[in-house]
Amino acid sequence: MLSFSFHPRYRTDRQSDRAISCKGACGKAGCERADVTRKASLTMPPETNAPRIAIPLTPTGTQSAEALTYRRVIVGGLNVALYVALLYWAGSILGAGGWSVVDILLFICMVFGTPWAVLGFWNAVLGLWLLHGRRDPMREVAPFADLPDPEMPVTLKTAIFMTLRNEDPARALHRMKLIKAELDATPAADRFAYFLLSDTNREDVAAEEEAGFARWKEEAGPDAPITYRRRQENTGFKAGNVRDFLETWGADFDLMLPLDADSLMDARTILHHVRIMQANPKLGILQSLVVGMPSKSAFARIFQFGMRQGMRAYTMGQAWWVGECGPFWGHNALARIAPFRDECHLPVLLGKPPFGGHILSHDQVEATLMRRAGYEVRVMPEEGGSWEENPPTLLEFMKRNTRWCQGNLQYFKLLDLPGLYAVSRFQLIWAILMFLGIPAWTLMLPLAALKPFDGESLALFPVASALTLYILFTVMNLMPKIAGLIDIMLTPGGTARYGGTGKFLFAGITEILFAWVLGAADTFKTTIFILGLLIGKSVTWGGQARDAHGVPWDIAASNLWPQTLFGFVVVGLMAVTSIEFALWSLPLTFGFLVAIPFAVWSADPGLGETLTRKGLYAIPEEIEKPEIVLKAQSQGSAA
Repeated sequence: MLSFSFHPRYRTDRQSDRAISCKGACGKAGCERADVTRKASLTMPPETNAPRIAIPLTPTGTQSAEALTYRRVIVGGLNVALYVALLYWAGSILGAGGWSVVDILLFICMVFGTPWAVLGFWNAVLGLWLLHGRRDPMREVAPFADLPDPEMPVTLKTAIFMTLRNEDPARALHRMKLIKAELDATPAADRFAYFLLSDTNREDVAAEEEAGFARWKEEAGPDAPITYRRRQENTGFKAGNVRDFLETWGADFDLMLPLDADSLMDARTILHHVRIMQANPKLGILQSLVVGMPSKSAFARIFQFGMRQGMRAYTMGQAWWVGECGPFWGHNALARIAPFRDECHLPVLLGKPPFGGHILSHDQVEATLMRRAGYEVRVMPEEGGSWEENPPTLLEFMKRNTRWCQGNLQYFKLLDLPGLYAVSRFQLIWAILMFLGIPAWTLMLPLAALKPFDGESLALFPVASALTLYILFTVMNLMPKIAGLIDIMLTPGGTARYGGTGKFLFAGITEILFAWVLGAADTFKTTIFILGLLIGKSVTWGGQARDAHGVPWDIAASNLWPQTLFGFVVVGLMAVTSIEFALWSLPLTFGFLVAIPFAVWSADPGLGETLTRKGLYAIPEEIEKPEIVLKAQSQGSAA
């Protein structure tokens, strides 16, 4: 007889697991489903006489750990092979006439700037293959979401909280009320409680928060499970705000759902995610794609259109190999409170800011600690029911990115954390490289402009090979967007969700131009910011402007003149060599030249109104608005 035995982290057949009923349907330790799943055995016909076989599984028991290892080997091999090939190709070009100082510096920039483009390329390609080359891609990347009873009673208690710091109180309260109203209309209403966690240090804003909450409490009734708390000190920033909640109220709940001031989620999505967490006791963090809200800001409309159509394929490919060691985006995500409270306490880094002190980009560190604690961190690469708002102007966008940059570079001091899984440690390294690659690419431009003046013979320079490599790099960097466009075009009814094929293609092509311009201005700002970090400059944690508003010419000029000057110097040096050289550089340099008018133009309220009226750069929620989105926008804020 062939016996397949089950161990807490070993199983042989997923279908047999899902066939076992769960009478408690609670997902907690000791649940009948969990115990039976781990102890059940399957028998084969007596004529077979093979040895016992055990298959290692991820903590939830829903996916083969060996299969994930094979995937990671494949992805690692593809990335290393392409990376080495590109560096070899670049080295053959730069070393054609001997190695000058400029050649060496260019090659070093290639070493640091290439990895992000390579992995982005393969994630997008893999995601596109999964979406249109596999029968059930979600089953391959999110097997834990296959529920035995999709309508199981909700037994876990969830705290939904919104963290605030000098944000618009009316916006935040309106969104919390909408979420509560939808959940109150379900049988699981008594399983949720609501918190406004304020770190506001502006007394006028705090007064509005308190008055708004008092009105909500009066409307909801004295027994309504809603709480307002304001800290006097912003210790630990947002992560410290959450830590205070965990230590004060965490013991009363099983799960938490953190929200930002611009977050919105519908009841269907929240309940679906809660049931998945309930069915998988070893699932620590769960999130789906967070997409942009319909916006009247031209900048936000165009930016989030590009993010939306390029996000699904990229995340699908990433989730395929990252598996149970997924990322955490810090909001619009469910987290299991007990392990988060006990195992995900962020260390205070040695030294002073900007690299020491409290960690700014807390979420990815919390993901690695949750996985170290024996729980899975998962992303479901699907859209729907989870929204946020994007920065309405270029200046706000750059402000947000600098905070992320400083937070990610703090990860250098966390790379030696004991007990981290290899993929989790790689995620920290990858978050660092995301920003280290930016100055590398920025510095390549003036170095390329200086290349003709390094004393080597231009006649020996392999122009055709260099041009081919340049085009290939451009395509690689654009691959997430290209894969997203192809995905939507191949999906039945895909372009209709964006307003039709004509509008979709126009938006898709012009958004690439927008992204080039945006990228130039932002990468230069990030490069200067990183140089500032090296001499001790640091960001402060404040509120974010989320409503559409114009950017005056003088404000744009005072913030973006360095980008403009840099662009004219680089293009000027190239033009001295040849006009063709300067023209070929425009995809990378044009954004510097027009940074000031771009900031003004993309924030112009009139342009935003025109794009909205014509339905250009529309996202699916604008074509067919969910009820909760309509109600959120009825507040009157020009998102």
